[in-house]
This record gives sequence, C-alpha cells and structure tokens, in this order.
Amino acid sequence: MHVLASGLDPLLIARWQFGITTVYHFLMVPLTIGLGPVIVYLQSRWHRTGDERFYRATKFWGKLYLINFIMGVATGIVQEFQFGLAWSEYSRFVGDVFGAPLAMEALLAFFLESTFLGLWIFGWGRLPKGLHLTTLILAIFGSVISAYFIIVANSWMQHPVGVELVNGRPIMNDIWAVLGNNTAIWAFLHTLVGSFAVSGAFLLGISWYQLWRRRRDGIDTIGPDNKVIVGENPAIPGRDKADHALWLHSLRLGAVIAVVAFGLLTITGDQQGKLMFQQQPMKMAAAEAACDTTTDISLLSFGAWNTKDCHTVTGVIEVPGVLSFLANGNFSTPVQGLNQLVPEYQQKYGTTVPNDPSTYGAAAGKTISYVPIMPVTYWGFRLMITFGALSAIASLVALWLTRRGTVPQAKWLMVLAVVGILAPFAGDSAGWVFTEMGRQPFIVAPNPTGVDGVFMFTAAAVSPGVSAGMLLFSLIALGSVYLALLVVELVLLFRYVRGGVASAIPELKNPPGPDSSGKAPDDVLAFAY
Repeated sequence: MHVLASGLDPLLIARWQFGITTVYHFLMVPLTIGLGPVIVYLQSRWHRTGDERFYRATKFWGKLYLINFIMGVATGIVQEFQFGLAWSEYSRFVGDVFGAPLAMEALLAFFLESTFLGLWIFGWGRLPKGLHLTTLILAIFGSVISAYFIIVANSWMQHPVGVELVNGRPIMNDIWAVLGNNTAIWAFLHTLVGSFAVSGAFLLGISWYQLWRRRRDGIDTIGPDNKVIVGENPAIPGRDKADHALWLHSLRLGAVIAVVAFGLLTITGDQQGKLMFQQQPMKMAAAEAACDTTTDISLLSFGAWNTKDCHTVTGVIEVPGVLSFLANGNFSTPVQGLNQLVPEYQQKYGTTVPNDPSTYGAAAGKTISYVPIMPVTYWGFRLMITFGALSAIASLVALWLTRRGTVPQAKWLMVLAVVGILAPFAGDSAGWVFTEMGRQPFIVAPNPTGVDGVFMFTAAAVSPGVSAGMLLFSLIALGSVYLALLVVELVLLFRYVRGGVASAIPELKNPPGPDSSGKAPDDVLAFAY
C-alpha cells in the first residue's frame, strides 16, 4: 500500500474519496426527497376514497422508499466524518460558519425523519388514519429541511456571506444571511424539483415493467376498439383488476411529475445560471467554452473535451445573444471570457500558490490554474440538461402510448422505460459534479462583493497529518463497503419490484378497506422488512 501511494498526492486521493462517496450518497437523496411526497399523496387518496389501488400503491412505493432511505442514512454518515479525517484544515476554516446549519440538520431534521418515520412504520393499523398520515408528512418534512441545511452549507462554499474575517478565519455574524443566501435558495429549489424528476422516472419505469408483465402473461389484452381489457389471474396474489389500476395510475402520475419537474428545472436552473455569472464567472465561462468575451452561446465546441485551456477550442454551433440572455436577461450585454477573467483572478488572488509545503503540500509554489477542467464543466453542464430533457420527452411519449389503458407489448420499449429510470439520476449527478468541480481551484470560492480574504484554495484544505497511504486505504475500504451496500440495495429493490405489490403487502388476501377495524397485522415489522 505504501509503495502504491508513494507517488500519489494526498490531496488528489482525498478529493477522489470525497467525490466518490458524495456522488454515491446523492444517488439516494433525490429519490428519498422526490418519492416521499408522492407516497403522502397516495395515502391521502386512500384515506379519502377507500380505493384499493391507492392503499396498495402506498404500501408498495413505501417499501421501496424505506429501502432507499435506510441506505441513504448509512452512506450519508461517512460524509461528516471525512471533514475531520481528511479535511481538517477545511473544517477549521469553515467551522464557525458550518456549525449552525449542520447542527440544525442533525438535531432538528434528522430527529423528525427518524422519529416520525418509525411511527409511520409501526403505526399501520395502530394509529388513527389522520395521525398516521401526519407522521409520514413530518418525516418527509424532516428530509426536505435536512436537504436545505446541507445545501446552505454547500452554497456558502459557493458564495460566502454573513461573515467577518477575524485572524484569517471567517466568523459568522449574520445567521439569517447564511440561511437566506440566494445561492442556497435557488440551489435548494433546483435540487427539489430535480428530485421530483427522479421520482417521476422511477414510478414510470417500474410501473411500465409491471404492466408489460401483465401483457406478457396474457392477463391484460387489447380489444377490437384498441382499448385494454383488464383481466385477472387468481393463481397469482395481487394480479387482479386493482393491480392494473395501481400500475396505470402510478405510470401516468410519474410521467406527469417528470414533465412538470423538467419545466420547473429550466426556471430554477436559469436563476442559478444568472447567479453563477455574477458570483463565479470563471465557472460559467468554462461551462460555455467562452474563451473570449462574447454574447453567443456554444451548443457544440470541438476541443472542449480534451483540454484545460482555450488553445484548441473551436466553436461549431453557436447561437448569437443567448449567453447574454442567460447571464443578464438581455441579448446584447457581453459576457467575459476565460482569457479576460484569468488576469483578473491573478491580480486578486495571486499567480502562484504560496511556497509553504506544510500548508499547501505538493501544490506549494506552483502556478495557479484558475480555469477549471473544461471537459468536466462543458460536458457536465450539457449532460445535466440532456438527461433531464430525455426523461421529459420519454414521459410525454409514455403518456401518449398509455392513453388506451396499458403499455405496448414490445419488450424493447419496456427495457427503455426501465433503463430510463437512470436518466434523471445521471442528470442530477452531472449537475453536482459540474457545480463542485467548476469551483476549483477554490474549496471556498471568493465572493466578488463579499469580505476580502474569505476564500480558501483546495490545496490548503486537506489534513496535514494524513498520508497518501492512509487516504488510499480509506478510499479502498469505503469503496468496498459502498459497493457491498449498492449490491444489497439493488438486490432488495429488484426482489420487491419483481414480487409486485404482493411482496409489500403480506396481508394482501385480506386487505384493509375504508371500513377496516384498524386491527394491526400479526407481524408489525412485516411492512418494514
């Protein structure tokens, strides 16, 4: 291990470790946030109507929600430990600011999530229906505000506000400025609607698979009028007419959610873009491969995929005026390019890293590259939009194809629908990678209108006493554990998806209806399992 790590930079390994674990953890977050309100809606409909399909939908999607939630908690714990283990200098620098939002997230949000989700699990048939639904609402509210506090902390790194500089460290003097950071507000809204896009694709893909199985098994057929004839198979628990209604409603609900979410993503993304042009002009210039001051946006540029600078970048498809509109709301105001921004950054923050190896490690004394890695920013920005758009288009197609009450019998369409679940996940991940990598070489980016000196180079953030070998060991260990957890989650999800609604409802042969006595099942943990 020592020989393997001897030529590696601890900073590089620390960044890989945090990046891998964070992106992995974030795969669980949007599904938890986006699926929770859907389950609230389904359970509310069941309470109001007594319709069997809403009861079954609540139980089935709730089971998958619980699996994902638990995995999200398990993988999220590692994130905060890394602040002290691998990023102690960063923690020391931001500790007086991050203490408040992270404490709120742990004490308030996590308390709501864990307490009331437990009551929801154990409360089936034991709590009054209204109170039982309220426990779920409070648990989901905890997840949402937990996300907000985390985004507040992250957004302060993008746009530090509400602080003063004391002895070289930022000290918070206005908590409301930190909590009300405009970067945090729009990032949170963008993340929230992105989570709904994820849940929409999740509903659509799994429901399509279930309806396709019914077509394959001959349960549902198409009549002379090209409309579905819903059938039943008494030999298979749950394969009845209510089962068909559950999946058709879930599919079309997911498609509508995905389409609406993409529309809202364009609005929140536009606002985020305008803020980035003001707060981090270098990031957005790199995202558009804008080497020189321009008003045009690049839809496609050659060279942006194989270089960190502008020497080989050539615009192929450009649209006049659009970059100015995205940045300033008009089509004529020029936007500074990389070649104009680099001298400004060098004048403000220096041309070389201070020659202090104890603080900056291998980067000490080297020339600072203020241009982020252009392939990551340019293509990450476009992949984020592309995957979101593909998911929305697929959802519109799904609404059209299911207008007669079921899905086509073609297997390849089913495969596309299931694989399409990954599209919004990929878009969310690409967006976060773009956001974080585009901030480099800063771990705390300077605020152009904020307090001078409130910024930190990433090279100065890693723990000075941690070697490359230690970090490589933890990277391999955490990667192995996360891989095992991924296998566990996928096995559980596949098992319950293949089992259909019967796998989530042990008492399916005698489901509680609107006039149920409220008697609890024999095994209170059956739903949780």
